[in-house]
Parts: sequence; structure tokens; C-alpha cells
Amino acid sequence: MSTNKTHILIVEDEAPLVELLRYNLERAGYRVSAAGDGEAAMRAIDEDRPDLVLLDWMLPLMSGIEVCRQLRRAPGTANIPIILLTARGEEHDRVRGLDAGADDYVSKPFSPAELIARIRAVLRRIRPALADEVLSYADLTMDLVQHRVTRQGKPVHLGPTEFRLLRHFMEHPGRVFTREQLLDSVWGRDVYIEARTVDVHIRRLRVALNVEGQPDLIRTVRAAGYALDAQGG
Repeated sequence: MSTNKTHILIVEDEAPLVELLRYNLERAGYRVSAAGDGEAAMRAIDEDRPDLVLLDWMLPLMSGIEVCRQLRRAPGTANIPIILLTARGEEHDRVRGLDAGADDYVSKPFSPAELIARIRAVLRRIRPALADEVLSYADLTMDLVQHRVTRQGKPVHLGPTEFRLLRHFMEHPGRVFTREQLLDSVWGRDVYIEARTVDVHIRRLRVALNVEGQPDLIRTVRAAGYALDAQGG
């Protein structure tokens, strides 16, 4: 099929969830197809190769893990990005999914906004040519080309470090990062900076984002670190 839109295949047997995902993904500008079981997914991928697969763990006929393994074994599909969707939240299950070849892992229930942000992050990392040049989360938008951030359509003025910090959060929404992880990712491993410096820049980022009293999108997790989370806190 000839189209410039990034094609996402949803492999999920719960029809209401498929329709919810389809609605939100099409609104975000993606072309969407769906398969209700593992065998149908393999046929669909043969007929119309997707750019990314959203793959439920628990499927009829063939499990999501087995679909993932088969895709990774075949040269023609080995590089298709895969995000596993599952109610399994324990660490050993996440490890199994990643070991089978998944690129990311989203536990149910999840928000469509978080899932779309994860999709964009995976595409940016694995298939850069397909990646959007605009990141979105909740009411935040970041234009990576024009180096602009808006919230509810109004400009947000950030310094270079706060911009990089926010970009990192928007590429990994909902994930908690320690100060040390943020230092490595945002400042670089070869730069020696006190971990408390992160707190200063988080504070500046919060002030810039919440200039009109909007809900705080940066969640502080005591004794752990920080996350971008629409629930705030």
C-alpha cells in the first residue's frame, strides 16, 4: 500500500482496546491495521510490512512472545520495532519480553498519550527516518527542529539544559530516573557535576512549565528520582 504515513500493526484480541488504540493512533497521524491473534499477525506482516508492531503478550493461537521470537529470527522482519502490551508487570516478565526481542514494554492499563510517546521514542531510536520531529505529552509539545516548547499552545521559555532535560523526559514518559541517570543522559558521562545540580535544573524546569499555575508534570519520587507524569506530584 502506497502511503507516507508510518504504519503501525496492533496485535490484540480485545476488540474495545483495538478500537481505542486505532482511534488515538490515527489521530496522531499513523496508519493503523490490526490482527486478533498471533497467526493472523504473521500473515498480516507478510502482506503489508508495518513500521512498528504493538504486540499483546497474551494472544490466541500463538503468544506474543512467540510472535516476537519468530519476527526476530526472520531476516525480513528482524528489524521491525516491537512494543509489548501486557498486564504482566513483574520484573522477570519484562526481562523475558525484552530477551525475546521486544524494544519496549508497556504495562496495562496505560494512557494513550504515554503509549504514543513511547512509540515515538522507539521509532526515533531504532528507525530515525520514521521519527516525528515533534514530541507531545499531555498538553506539552516540543518541536525539535525549531527548538521550541509550548504548553496549551503558549510558548515555554527554557534554557539549553532544561530543554535537553525535558526532551529526555518526553522521550521516556512515566519512567523514573535517578539523578545519576539524568546526569549521564543529559550532561554526559564524561562531565563531573554534583548530583544535586539536577535538582536545580528540575526546579527551573518546573518554574518554566508551571508559569500559569498549570498542574505539575514533573513527579518527584522520594529516594528515587524524577519522572514526567501527567498525574504530577
